[in-house]
Amino acid sequence: MSDYLDLNPDHIAGYLRRHSNFLAEYPDLALSLIMPREAGVATSITHYQLEVLREKNRSMSQRLKDLVTVAEENQALVGRVHQLALRMLRASSFTDTVLAVAASLREDFHTDLVRICLTGMPRLRLAEAWLIEVDAARPELAAFSELRKRQEPVCGRLKPELLQFLFGELAGEVSSAVLLPFGSAGFLGIGSADPNRFHPGMGTVFLRQIAELIETALLAAAAR
Repeated sequence: MSDYLDLNPDHIAGYLRRHSNFLAEYPDLALSLIMPREAGVATSITHYQLEVLREKNRSMSQRLKDLVTVAEENQALVGRVHQLALRMLRASSFTDTVLAVAASLREDFHTDLVRICLTGMPRLRLAEAWLIEVDAARPELAAFSELRKRQEPVCGRLKPELLQFLFGELAGEVSSAVLLPFGSAGFLGIGSADPNRFHPGMGTVFLRQIAELIETALLAAAAR
């Protein structure tokens, strides 16, 4: 403690001479210093301050660009979710509702592979590769039980048995995927050949909203 109490300007100057990179480690301090505007060392410090300001400006500009990019992506997603909701509202039957979901995912969300798995819902018996209709008690659904119990979207690389159930012979072409449970009505699988399209770190707010929309629409349509 006494070492700090005995500090004086000479001690501070000596410390800075022995630690020439001090300002590099604490650039905010360099910005707060008041320096004489004379030739020599003052000019060097002023130049350093200017470089620090430029670097901060570049960093802030990049952060602003990143924020704008995220905002634009979120705006586009809001529009797609809106279109999905409109398509389902216009549907006049359970069949039309399911078809609306499939069409929106392909056309509005530009997905590569879509699989809609309905469990315990009215049978449509449509000859469509994207439609999977199974009884809720089928043993094949055991692999999805924990995921459906959590009711949370899963993004990234799915287990082989999940991919095989969803995509069959095309499972080998899926490098990243989303599994989206929507309550007791079933779940949705979206696959992509791009390994970076879906990943565990991506946001899931919109995915949850989509799941709630689909579940509500399907249950309402099935009850008509």
